[in-house]
Amino acid sequence: MSVTPPLHVAVLAFDGASLFHLAVPGKVFGVARNPDGSPAYEVRHCAVTPGMIRTGDGVQVRVDDGLDVLAHADIVVVPAWSDPDAQAPEALAQTLRAAHAEGKMIVGLCLGAFVLGDAGLLDGRQATTHWMAREAFAQRFPDAVFRPDVLYVEDGNIVTSAGNVAAIDCCLNLVRTRYGAEEANRMARILVTPPHRQGGQAQYIERPVPQFPCQSKLPGVLEWALAHLAEPLTLDRLAGVAHMSRRSFTRHFREATGMTVTRWLNAQRVVRAQQLLETTDLPVEHIAHEVGFGAALSLRQQFAVQLGVTPADYRRSFREGGGAGR
Repeated sequence: MSVTPPLHVAVLAFDGASLFHLAVPGKVFGVARNPDGSPAYEVRHCAVTPGMIRTGDGVQVRVDDGLDVLAHADIVVVPAWSDPDAQAPEALAQTLRAAHAEGKMIVGLCLGAFVLGDAGLLDGRQATTHWMAREAFAQRFPDAVFRPDVLYVEDGNIVTSAGNVAAIDCCLNLVRTRYGAEEANRMARILVTPPHRQGGQAQYIERPVPQFPCQSKLPGVLEWALAHLAEPLTLDRLAGVAHMSRRSFTRHFREATGMTVTRWLNAQRVVRAQQLLETTDLPVEHIAHEVGFGAALSLRQQFAVQLGVTPADYRRSFREGGGAGR
């Protein structure tokens, strides 16, 4: 069996970079495998000037590779910038502009979006960053199509994400886009992290999603809903499963997910439809019924809103990109 060559990921390192974000690409992409068992990605760190750098966490890291690594990179990742008020060095900006011009995917994690903005890569493009820096971002980059409330957003070959955990979500989504839900879910299980959060999910949830069932005021309801997506799931029905009044359930649901019931259900149904489009040849009409949209028109409308493509185009681009058949 021939060995599938890996995709090359270059992670830019610089003084003040987030140590967590320097590590995330290696942790996420490092566990992905091709069908032949070979690594799906090769991750290397590089710097404008190789040598020792001091991260924003105060830890010194040795980076042996220079920017020549980018010549072979398919994906370039920029970790969180230490100070959103500080302009990125022109050498770094030039590097990113050149990589972008060559068609490489450029990913800005959290405040790394500021570096992409300083390089002029966000003009006219959708972008996000950490919610705490939203005002500074909007003022610095007025030509960007700023989406301050989402976890991550992809616009062409430019990807930006929000805070720390969203960096993992963002990288997992890149794997999911290329290799499919099954591989991304396998990786998530290894990392002990949720397998998929839609990029459009709210960044800031006043009360975080409980980590243990005993902490949840919605015990088993979300899991029950996911197992019954094909059925009509009204607010009253879900409130009944939770043994709550309609008003209490609505309040607790938003506290737990950061979303309305309708928006959450639509997001989960689109995720399930993506999995079926990736792994089966079922007609779109059948998938619409299977995931609870009922009519193909409703499925197409939600795909347009959430993903910007039709179900048929999603299936075609996924398979042409090597996702389904690799």
